Amino acid sequence: MPLTEIYGYGPFKSAMGGMSPYSESENNPWKKTELKTVGIPSSWTDVKVGDINTDIYQLVFESYHTNAITKAYYEQLQNNWNWIPDSLNLSKAPIKTKIAFAFGKDSIGELQMIVDTNNNLDFSDDKIFKPTEIDPKVKFDNDSLAKANVKDVNFERFVNNEITTISAPLLIVYMKEYNMFLSNFPQYATTSLEGVALAVASNGFKNLSYDNSELVTINSIPSEGKADENVIILENEYIEINGNTYKNRGVNKNENVLVLEKMKEPKDQLFSAQVGYKAFPFSGKEFSTGASVSLEGLKGKYVLLDFWATWCGPCIQELPNLRAFYENTARSKFEIVSIIGDSAPEDVTKMIEKYSISWPQIFTDDSNRIKEQYGIRGYPTTFLVNPDGVIIAKNLRGKDLEQKIEELIKE
Repeated sequence: MPLTEIYGYGPFKSAMGGMSPYSESENNPWKKTELKTVGIPSSWTDVKVGDINTDIYQLVFESYHTNAITKAYYEQLQNNWNWIPDSLNLSKAPIKTKIAFAFGKDSIGELQMIVDTNNNLDFSDDKIFKPTEIDPKVKFDNDSLAKANVKDVNFERFVNNEITTISAPLLIVYMKEYNMFLSNFPQYATTSLEGVALAVASNGFKNLSYDNSELVTINSIPSEGKADENVIILENEYIEINGNTYKNRGVNKNENVLVLEKMKEPKDQLFSAQVGYKAFPFSGKEFSTGASVSLEGLKGKYVLLDFWATWCGPCIQELPNLRAFYENTARSKFEIVSIIGDSAPEDVTKMIEKYSISWPQIFTDDSNRIKEQYGIRGYPTTFLVNPDGVIIAKNLRGKDLEQKIEELIKE
């Protein structure tokens, strides 16, 4: 279905990405990929230059613009970076996917910023502005910030096999306390299927690549508010429209369309990380004992799948609660399986000893790919699975988890 871009965040919650200036080290391996700009005010001091990439898949190479990648170089990179999709459409010429920015202090010592909005690598025809400051300790509204502070920027995209200039809104804010700039692109897209309006967002608005796109039916959103995480459909998850089930295959940017695949199988035969669907089967070795642990082997029990990492503060904070609750529930009715990602084995050993963890721990790695199968984007992430292997809740923790399990076990 063809997509229409709309300013704002629409029904989605938004995130921001950090903006880092170029490294001043001459040994920086990415030095040759930096944009070569002119036009920074000569009166500025402490000047830093950097760029924001609109598309993570438009990798860079040494060229005049250093904004895109040739097919030959792409193939060379793909041999080393197996996350690059085979289906990625590439142009034969460089594409300007980066937006240059610069900041520094003016003649009176005030922080000022400038963005190359027309993407001509020349700041002299762009407006200088004082970046909007936000306090990380105070809750702020991204929608209001975007309405007051966006700047339209131009970049290029490969659409219908042609290089096309695109305009999109860019929001930049500054956290003085941490001397950090943040940005996102307040733009989402809409389309419809069988009379049902759909909205699509790209990667939490941190770029416009539409990798990790999010999909939601607009009629599932309250008139005031944002979509609950349980109604958001991620890539390769399922959406139900007028009695039919479709798999979200993501956005084809070359054609600017949303791709949905109509499923032949009934819902009870489909596996997904969504509430109401069968949980993906998996097996792995328990970290401490080496014993085999599988989701299939736990059928007949309620199972909490707890994805965590040893460096994750909220995960560690939850460990005492999980231990106390685990010790007070019957193993015949309830089990916890923790899946550990992005952590060193020695750190896991320390955590098990420190917090007296007695429930099974499995590493997610290239052999079992549990993290990838469940589409884990961050920690902690939890799934509550019923005795039939169906996910009935996501991201329950603390008292909410305890209350839910107690209610289910008593039934």
